[in-house]
Amino acid sequence: MKKILAGTVVFAVLVLIPVLLFAQSKDKVIAYYFHTTFRCPSCYKIEQYTEGAIKEYFEKEIESGNLVYEVINVEGKGSEHFVQDYQLYTKSVVLSFVKDGKEVKFKNLEQVWQLLRNKDKFYKYIKSEVEKYLGQLQ
Repeated sequence: MKKILAGTVVFAVLVLIPVLLFAQSKDKVIAYYFHTTFRCPSCYKIEQYTEGAIKEYFEKEIESGNLVYEVINVEGKGSEHFVQDYQLYTKSVVLSFVKDGKEVKFKNLEQVWQLLRNKDKFYKYIKSEVEKYLGQLQ
């Protein structure tokens, strides 16, 4: 029993801890879609188009962990801080650049509302803005 416990501790120290530390410190871009509990058809469309554009153009970046896409209800427990953090006043798409495990900058993609009636322009806007952020990864 003591050998099993000792082996588990050694495994955790030598393998798991470095993996977890690396995963937390990896530079990446996070694309957030923030919403509230109540959502109109336009809000759902923004989420659908954002997710569609990211999946269409950035499959490799998602698989590599360089890009993460998250949908967050800002009214959910523990998520309320995002409203202050990103000065949110409506449903929003926000890009966050994370370096060494800490956010160093972000951008609210406010044009999503104006482009909502044109799927192609919406997709191109998301693609262009995400590419700018991914271009900063080294």
